[in-house]
Amino acid sequence: MDLFYREYGEGKPIVILHGLLGISDNWVGISRKLAAEGFRILIPDQRNHGQSPQHPVLNFYALTDDLAEFIESKELVKPIILGHSMGGKVAMRYTLENPGSVDRLIIVDTSLRTYVRFNYHLKLIDAMMSVDFNQVGTRQEVETLLAEKIGDERLVQFLMKNLYWKEKDRLGWRPNLQAISYHVDAMYDGVFYSTRFEKPALFIRGGKSDYILEEDYPAIYQNFPQAVIATIENGTHWVHADEPDEFYHLLLEFLKS
Repeated sequence: MDLFYREYGEGKPIVILHGLLGISDNWVGISRKLAAEGFRILIPDQRNHGQSPQHPVLNFYALTDDLAEFIESKELVKPIILGHSMGGKVAMRYTLENPGSVDRLIIVDTSLRTYVRFNYHLKLIDAMMSVDFNQVGTRQEVETLLAEKIGDERLVQFLMKNLYWKEKDRLGWRPNLQAISYHVDAMYDGVFYSTRFEKPALFIRGGKSDYILEEDYPAIYQNFPQAVIATIENGTHWVHADEPDEFYHLLLEFLKS
């Protein structure tokens, strides 16, 4: 699959994978800072997200194959891979399938276990799908409708990144919401491999999130024996957006070590 991507800088390649309902644009600020430090940053929109192709199939097998194809097509040699949430699961799967092809791994607020369905994902999807673009014609109207259903300004702004002018006078959503909604349960699948990645790995968790719990640590160390698990106490699942300075400091320290 020919994924849309953004690229910044030159040097050691870092591939950044966004999470469910995310978009490459979410990571532009951090990418530009890393590019200034001498890294080449590539941020693809994953299938059914952003400006990448839409497809009726959405599961971790397909997403991992997409990543493998992306790395091969860009001729990346032993890239560093960073993944958040859904992107973190893809990053772990690819790394454990190709442990000799990855230089370092950075996982943001997700673990290897299978998750029980998070209803807020369905709430976000339902809120987006409830917008009737035959009735609304401005970004402000869409934002108001989302705010009424979600009630969290930060999440509303996160979703608004997915809004675009589909036609000259008609808005639309970039994600394939039908496919995401149909396959959302597959996005909670766990990562189960006997392979070990013996190189450095950094897991960053939000102190206010339950995606990485202390009970997850043994499984992380089993597959990633050199893993460092760092907690940003005031961070939620979107820890990189909640505490961008602390997050970036951890990231750069790991990359430069």
